[in-house]
Amino acid sequence: MGRNRVVIVGGGFAGYHAAERLAEETRREEVEIVLVNPTDYFLYLPLLPEVAAGILDPRAITVSLPGTLPRVRLVLGEVTSVDPDHQEIVYTDPEDTPGRLSFDQLILAAGSVNKLLPIPGVATHGHGFRGIPEALYFRDHVTRQIELAATTTDQAERDARCTFVVVGAGYTGTEIAAQGPDFTRMLANRHPELANQSIRWKLLDVAPRLLPGLDQRLSRAATDVLRARGVELLTETSIEEAGTNGVTLDNGQYVPTHSLIWCVGVRPDPLVESLGLETREGRIAVDETLNVPGYPRIFACGDAAGVPDRGNPGGLTAMTAQHATRQGKLAASNVVASLRDGTPKGYRHRDLGFVVDLGAHQAAANPLHIPMSGFPAKVVTRGYHLMAMPANRLRVAVDWALEAAAERQCVQLGMVRSGTVPLDTSSPEVPDLRGEESSATTSSQS
Repeated sequence: MGRNRVVIVGGGFAGYHAAERLAEETRREEVEIVLVNPTDYFLYLPLLPEVAAGILDPRAITVSLPGTLPRVRLVLGEVTSVDPDHQEIVYTDPEDTPGRLSFDQLILAAGSVNKLLPIPGVATHGHGFRGIPEALYFRDHVTRQIELAATTTDQAERDARCTFVVVGAGYTGTEIAAQGPDFTRMLANRHPELANQSIRWKLLDVAPRLLPGLDQRLSRAATDVLRARGVELLTETSIEEAGTNGVTLDNGQYVPTHSLIWCVGVRPDPLVESLGLETREGRIAVDETLNVPGYPRIFACGDAAGVPDRGNPGGLTAMTAQHATRQGKLAASNVVASLRDGTPKGYRHRDLGFVVDLGAHQAAANPLHIPMSGFPAKVVTRGYHLMAMPANRLRVAVDWALEAAAERQCVQLGMVRSGTVPLDTSSPEVPDLRGEESSATTSSQS
């Protein structure tokens, strides 16, 4: 009997750990493992705000797929369709060349993209936080706004350029709003013209408090830290419209700004809609073994999969890195079980808590449901990230040490233009170079 080909779609938390587990549990002559992903790296997404703030080098949180998964064949490309009946996928490589791959077993771990709401102007003027291009654009954009503010003598324009609006007070939005004031203060300190200039950061959410899905004590701790840094917290508030020169809040207030950071959450990769498979809440329906009903050779995991939550009957597991990592490993083990006529296992999980980095010496954490804040939480938070990263731990630790001991490097690289990082994209991991021409006009207006 020949080798079975197992194809994994997506190299995020679920896909990476599925590939790693498959390599551990199978022999080379038994299984060929193929991973299809738009980039040649796994992105450790939780540390992306620190890349945006200039603390970490982007290469520190990007883990080479071929370098750390030597048994896995990487196919660079974005999957455009799946034919479950003929056991074949179609993909497009980075040079727009189409390709096909047959499979004996398939693991769908396509992940998620920025969640959009039908608010006029958001897709055009807002920017998300799901990939390295967006983080690098954010770093350049914020630096540019402060430098342009120092150049102009128009106080209204200066105020607008020194106002930053973050929508969404979940993990990412809270961390960005926490990192932002220190970053902009460092930038402004280089310009005597901004000595008396107020720099405003606003954090909006429709919920009545920050981090609405977490323990209230930790929400209060994060609230206290952000308020101490001057962040304006607007709860039970969202935006009604976004424009080139500002946003209108749903209470009617107009806020002049050139910076709209969109962190309202995520939605499954658009690939899910095109598959023709049964869905739950927009995610691929699976049973507790992560198998797609009616297709014994297809499994789904991570943000793209609607995995039943045994702790919440009738509900689905949350779209978090913790669940994606565990589900990826289980999907791989169940693929192996199906190849060897074994018994697949159901998804069980125990919540290990969470960590939220609030910049400087502050964090909020809940390890094993023990609420912590301040410096002890910071130690736990950084320790958790180092343990969770598949590689590059030393690089991250060195960057953290440099941040504590040396001045942060804050310059515009100009490598990522606005039009190449649209909010509405199926691949936030890679810049949309087709939008480069239109971005020249947009950047000249910003």
